[in-house]
Amino acid sequence: MQADIATREQWLEARRSLLNEEKALLQQRDAVSAKRRQLPWVAVSETYQFETDQGRKTLADLFGDKSQLIVQHFMMGENWEEGCPSCSFWADGFDGTTMHLAARDAAFVCVSNTSLEKITAYKKRMGWRFDWVSSLGSSFNHDYQASFTDDAMQRGQVFYNFHETTFPASEAPGISIFALGSGGDGMIYHTYSCYARGLDNMNVAYQYLDLLPKGRDEEALPHPMAWVKRHDQY
Repeated sequence: MQADIATREQWLEARRSLLNEEKALLQQRDAVSAKRRQLPWVAVSETYQFETDQGRKTLADLFGDKSQLIVQHFMMGENWEEGCPSCSFWADGFDGTTMHLAARDAAFVCVSNTSLEKITAYKKRMGWRFDWVSSLGSSFNHDYQASFTDDAMQRGQVFYNFHETTFPASEAPGISIFALGSGGDGMIYHTYSCYARGLDNMNVAYQYLDLLPKGRDEEALPHPMAWVKRHDQY
């Protein structure tokens, strides 16, 4: 793990060189983010229904009084007794951000393809407060590439991250973004979705690990996140 040993002056020279690369990366990220905001919008024609702590709600209801909606697709299938450990790793950072998102006209909700009863029990166990609803019985998770049909799983080919691929589970992680139209007619639009490594930036712990000498230190593991456990299991 240990890198070359240097004087403070040598370290400063190397750090300044890396700083230039970091600035270039941030500038590229800003440019990509601008292109993301310019993506065309697609009207949502389906009337989706969700089970929530406040009763049945539509997709429009999930916006509350906001004009933008962040949906975090949380892996928890109908027959699962616990949420995905990796999704739980991400979820540990949600409660501290939702009020800040709300201040910028954005609602946030987790959606899972399982019963509200199981969601409520797992949410209580983990000590989370963020909104989390059930899409069980609707096509919502399937339509946005976060749940896969039995037929697709049997074929061994699912549509995920915008292409046909294999996936080890019937549920997958992702983020989908929706916006209300400005025409006042209540029209909802899908503006963006991301999956797989596209979710990395929303994991604060990973961003800190990337600063460390060991980094994520996952190269020798059976798979990159093999070390991750639910926070009550470490």
